[in-house]
Amino acid sequence: MRTPYEDELSEFEHALIGMTRQVNTAMQDATTALLTADLQLAERVIANDQHIDQVNAELEDSAMNLIALQAPVASDLRMVLSGLRIAGSLERMGDLATHVAKAARLRYPQSAIPAELAPTITAMGEVAERIVERTGEVLGHHDVVAAADLRVIDDEMDRLHRELFHQVLSDQWSHGVEAAIDVTLVSRYYERFADHAVTIGKRVVHIATGAPYDSTHR
Repeated sequence: MRTPYEDELSEFEHALIGMTRQVNTAMQDATTALLTADLQLAERVIANDQHIDQVNAELEDSAMNLIALQAPVASDLRMVLSGLRIAGSLERMGDLATHVAKAARLRYPQSAIPAELAPTITAMGEVAERIVERTGEVLGHHDVVAAADLRVIDDEMDRLHRELFHQVLSDQWSHGVEAAIDVTLVSRYYERFADHAVTIGKRVVHIATGAPYDSTHR
């Protein structure tokens, strides 16, 4: 028979997985708003970020209650403490999606992305979707192998990030400084989004194996 303590731990973990779905939706919608200059969609992403923040705050309260009242040990303690950090990473991923949406809002009714860069931004959005979906799977199954896959997906995002930089810095760039800044910032938001997913994967490895958390990117 499951105990209330086990139920609390399960709810805590399921809330983290739910955050990955919220973050995924936020970045998908932000990418669409950016590419189509959809002001209404951008505003929705920005407004909905408060829901992600609220889940993060609730998870902090849940973690404190679990520690204070249940005194978890071993893997349970790693789950709670690392879960706090994971929730923080997911909250920041939501913020990054919001930054993309704000870039769309800032340049409305124009697109912040020149037409020739739209395929690259589209690809970055698709990579962001894949990496956060895999993050949810890693969390749900404590899958150490899948956690390593996050780095492979992140490498793809890094490649796209470099590709945009090369395009902005090329002699063929004709859109001026303001557009260059927009593209550079947006690209950085996607790159940091993927980095946070890798960080979450490392924390899942720590939860699953007890191995020390590796704070380095590689």
